[in-house]
Amino acid sequence: MEEHKSNGREEIFSEKVKAGKRTYFFDVKSTRSNDYYLTITESKKRYNKDEEGFTYEKHKIFLYKEDFNKFIEALNSTVNHVKNELMPEVDFAQFDQPRDEGEAENANQPTIDTELKWD
Repeated sequence: MEEHKSNGREEIFSEKVKAGKRTYFFDVKSTRSNDYYLTITESKKRYNKDEEGFTYEKHKIFLYKEDFNKFIEALNSTVNHVKNELMPEVDFAQFDQPRDEGEAENANQPTIDTELKWD
């Protein structure tokens, strides 16, 4: 977990998920009034023809506490629909991989398949 300030907002907690050419960032930040919100950022590495180099294209979602439960419910429902109704023949466990070196050490430990829950 990294803590630092960006744009005047304190970042409380951060998770990074690398997925091929994309990286997802899940960041908890605080407001000036000590409230918390989540930002979900998708970052894609793109070749820039004009500058003959690489740039990062970013898309960001701001998720506020009053929407956490609705968001998790819709995400779980949608993912479960794809897994169970549209692609029941796919073994999604084949895509399970550690997110970083720290998780690689625990890769042989049993995991529990659960839905996302926000209490």
